[in-house]
Amino acid sequence: DVSGALCISQAWPGMARTIYNDHKRFLETYLTPYPGFFFTGDGAYRTSEGYYQLTGRLDDIINISGHRLGTAEVEDVVNHHVAVAESAVIGYPHEIKGEGKMLSFLSQNTSPGETLAAELRELISKKIAKYAAPDYVQVTQANWSNTPTG
Repeated sequence: DVSGALCISQAWPGMARTIYNDHKRFLETYLTPYPGFFFTGDGAYRTSEGYYQLTGRLDDIINISGHRLGTAEVEDVVNHHVAVAESAVIGYPHEIKGEGKMLSFLSQNTSPGETLAAELRELISKKIAKYAAPDYVQVTQANWSNTPTG
């Protein structure tokens, strides 16, 4: 059981080899952080059985009133709630804080509403901090019965 940066040790067909008109940036972004490996920019968790779970972008940071907060950190807390199927946290310009955050998620087996949004704000406040609670919460009802199979 270990988590960290997801890096690839060997090239694969179709992988990026440069950034148009900025090869130096390509080298600094993908090859310099972990010499000998291609840095994907993603975090990963590897179980003791060798299975990998992507945990989110490592560079996806929101700056809220001087607090740097990873979006994956908030998504991880929210995804542990029984009513959440999947979630996304995004930043938006905020006049006072610099950046604010919005939480959007799919709700499963629960009718979306302010009660659920309030529960999630409280959960984030307790597990991370009050400043981490989202300004806006968008809830979408997951409709699993219309999901194609196959």
